[in-house]
Amino acid sequence: MTGATQSHEGALQSEKQSMLKQPKAVWAVAFAAVFAFMGIGLVDPILPAIAKNLEATPSQVSLLFTSYFLVTAIAMLITGFVSSRIGGKKTLLIGLGIIVVFSALSGMSNTVDALVGFRAGWGLGNALFVATSLAVMVGVASGGAATAIILYEAALGLGLSLGPLMGALLGGWQWRAPFFGTATAMAIAFVLVMIMLPKTALPAAKTRLRDPLLALGHKGLRTTAGSALFYNYGFFTILAFVPFILGFDAYGIGAVFFGWGVAVAVFSVFVAPVVQRLFGPTRALMGSLLILMLILVGLALAAGHSVTLIVILTVTSGALLGINNTLFTEMAMSVSDSPRPVASAGYNFVRWMGGALAPFLAAKIAEHFNASLTFYVAAFAVLISAAVIFGGRRFLTSHEPEGV
Repeated sequence: MTGATQSHEGALQSEKQSMLKQPKAVWAVAFAAVFAFMGIGLVDPILPAIAKNLEATPSQVSLLFTSYFLVTAIAMLITGFVSSRIGGKKTLLIGLGIIVVFSALSGMSNTVDALVGFRAGWGLGNALFVATSLAVMVGVASGGAATAIILYEAALGLGLSLGPLMGALLGGWQWRAPFFGTATAMAIAFVLVMIMLPKTALPAAKTRLRDPLLALGHKGLRTTAGSALFYNYGFFTILAFVPFILGFDAYGIGAVFFGWGVAVAVFSVFVAPVVQRLFGPTRALMGSLLILMLILVGLALAAGHSVTLIVILTVTSGALLGINNTLFTEMAMSVSDSPRPVASAGYNFVRWMGGALAPFLAAKIAEHFNASLTFYVAAFAVLISAAVIFGGRRFLTSHEPEGV
């Protein structure tokens, strides 16, 4: 065995150990993040039930995602301003508290308009928590930013898989129950963070409201965010639209998206780092995006013809989404010279716009044309995402600030 091989294996072993040996504060935030991300896919299994009980169309119900992500995107611009003045811990607790209130109010809604409005309030809490949690984890994790990002993406994948499962188990009983279940879970997360996360120090410099937008002036971060905008259109077309064409009850939809979420989690934690080491982040991301585009084309061909193939392709897409999520997040956090919370806010502001647009447009296209066109449009969006990475690859390959 060569010295280089021994050194490489030693580095991998050290990386695994550092990932597991984390301060309890990291695990507290990670567990809270799992609960927070559960809220994204929670409504998936109950979308048809909500449409039926509140006498709404698929495009009206899809606004549950649109209002949530639109407010999340816009609120990203204020997260750094808030957290740099009151600290990361207080910001996390405020975000969690807002989610508890608005998820409970969502469960009490009697009209689709009220439900959409309460999901918007939920999105504000989500923005405060999500943007701050990654920065806090990077700050307190052992093993540096890369380890924190993998743990964060693991929480995302686990939350995305458990959300539909909880939505199915509770929603199969009563469509309002998942919202009250989320309120309970987030209250538990609130307590965990309050007890286990020590007070976080204020940054040396306060973040201005315009700083996230100024950060996007960096060509590498702007390229990453622009690509992620189109990628998220494809991501949330799958998440928000597939439930309407499966023809399953809440339990069936929950089972499909549980498998999808497990694939997201496994591939984000175990496969993405390997792929990145083998091919480099830029080539790995372009390749993964192109394969995802092909899966979306497959969904377009399968729509209305084969539910079995739709299920297989949907679960398989989770693998690509897991790889992409980790690669995009790590790239956004390291490609520019902006402080990580500022870079994260600017990046998330742009990318969540894709999550806001996709659910409503996907349902509208299907209502006016057909489901196949919905997936073809999503495939084209992912192709644009890959093209943006290719066009801006020289700003991404060095992972260093311009001029260095």
